[in-house]
Amino acid sequence: MIKKLIIIATYNERDNIEPLLAKIYEYVPEVNVLVVDDSSPDKTYEIVEQLSKTIYKDKLFLLKRSGKLGLGTAYVAGFNWGIKCEYDVIMEMDADFSHNPKYLPQFFEEIKTSDLVIGSRYIGGGGVVNWGIIRKIISQGGSMYSRFILGLPIRDLTGGFKCYRREVLEKINVNELMSNGYSFQIEGTYKTFLNRFKIKEIPIIFEDRRVGQSKMSGGIFLEALLMVLKLRLRRADFIKK
Repeated sequence: MIKKLIIIATYNERDNIEPLLAKIYEYVPEVNVLVVDDSSPDKTYEIVEQLSKTIYKDKLFLLKRSGKLGLGTAYVAGFNWGIKCEYDVIMEMDADFSHNPKYLPQFFEEIKTSDLVIGSRYIGGGGVVNWGIIRKIISQGGSMYSRFILGLPIRDLTGGFKCYRREVLEKINVNELMSNGYSFQIEGTYKTFLNRFKIKEIPIIFEDRRVGQSKMSGGIFLEALLMVLKLRLRRADFIKK
């Protein structure tokens, strides 16, 4: 039996987390979920802790951190937790319903013959809903820029709906990942590609968050642009022997 883990990084997702978990277990009841919460001021972690002791006992786990430490470090903490617990496949997804749980069965089917499966907005059948023109330009432009600089064939490099085999995370050494914002997603895919793992993109429709506020900012976008250049300059360092 393949051990499957989904990691959800949360910060002020109190209104989303319980209905999201219900949908996840509706589509893939066999999975375990780890919520990495950065001490949300709205106390998202209290809901997770309660559900982990009642409805989802032995299926839902909470890793509460000391404060808002960043998306990248949240996923690294989750990946380390999943590796230590010897899960075979480890997935990441957003807490705000922009990543629809209905795609989860397809992810877990595709990962049987791939090393990294990416939910892609920019291949045939994929797309976005409720985005303004500026956000579309920034997102697609970021992926195009990253593909060009890094020489990658992947169409969607900035999305965070992804499923890794544990061996990939061990090989690329998640503790050496340099990014902390949305460039974290680019870096993980880049290092996976450089180490000759098989990457598969599947189409998804990305829906803007139902409630709450987006965590995207100009600073995060600028960090991603600069990090791509840094990754290209250090290309040789990322190929593991």
